[in-house]
Amino acid sequence: MRILSKIFAARVWQWILLLSAAVGSLFIGVADVSLWDILFADSERLGIFLVSRVPRLCSVLVAGSSLAISGLIMQRITRNRFVSPTTAGTMEWCRLGVMAAIIAFPDAPAILRVFVAFAVSLFGTSLFLTFVSRIEARSIVVVPLVGMMLGGVVNAASTFFAYQYDVVQNVASWLQGNFSLIIYGNYELLYLSVPFMIAAYLYADNFTIAGMGKGAATSLGLNHAGVVRVGLVIVSLVSSITIVEAGNIPFVGLIVPNIVSMFKGDNVKNILFDTAWLGAFLVLLCDVAGRLVLFPYEVPIGVILSVIGSAVFLALLLRGKRHA
Repeated sequence: MRILSKIFAARVWQWILLLSAAVGSLFIGVADVSLWDILFADSERLGIFLVSRVPRLCSVLVAGSSLAISGLIMQRITRNRFVSPTTAGTMEWCRLGVMAAIIAFPDAPAILRVFVAFAVSLFGTSLFLTFVSRIEARSIVVVPLVGMMLGGVVNAASTFFAYQYDVVQNVASWLQGNFSLIIYGNYELLYLSVPFMIAAYLYADNFTIAGMGKGAATSLGLNHAGVVRVGLVIVSLVSSITIVEAGNIPFVGLIVPNIVSMFKGDNVKNILFDTAWLGAFLVLLCDVAGRLVLFPYEVPIGVILSVIGSAVFLALLLRGKRHA
């Protein structure tokens, strides 16, 4: 009973922190919007609040939580704590897919760009797993390095074709994550990530068993290949939606699952909520920081997360080497 009360108290504090940060973010920006304006329905300020601030908050929360869960799934199906959509090259494959959609279908809607990016990233992430399975020395550091090298090659190819077809500026716009352009009407595709987060919860126990290795999972009666395919679909689709709607949001899927696992263990179902919560909270704090650092100008959230994520990633590498 005492354990349940502690868990309930922790959940209450988590919701209080997230809701406090969320409400505060609604009133931070170049346009001065106050609670007084909302309560008394100032038409101009209320329009800014409903068309820009609320959609931006929703997109930040959905993107942060879904990317964190994607990173958790990647780490379980690869059995490596340093693998995520950032270090496996998934984001680079998504950008290649977006560029291909821009070249082939210049006036295509966002849903078509998501579909093309999803198909390309699913192929690329599967290719990464194939390479990893053929590495004899499965060093915990070598695996993400393979992903980053493969991602570098894909990024170079994207840049080459972007110059060839004169879409460099279009492709560059996807390189830095930025929520400043999120307004009502152009962010709703992010909600497609929600059903896949629910699917991740339903498959949580399977991902935990898959993390024990193919041999152990098969001996327990689990279709290991099927679970890996489900995980790849979730990761690829969530990454593609985020790239198309908000750009590249780096390191969330890498550092958040590691931080949660250090305190909560490795059972996916037990840490899924905490992973989603911390991912949403981290992205929200970085988004608010980007609005305040050079106010009234805004620093893209991709820049802030790159600085924070690279520092935490380096700390995790050093910690992993120390405890090897």
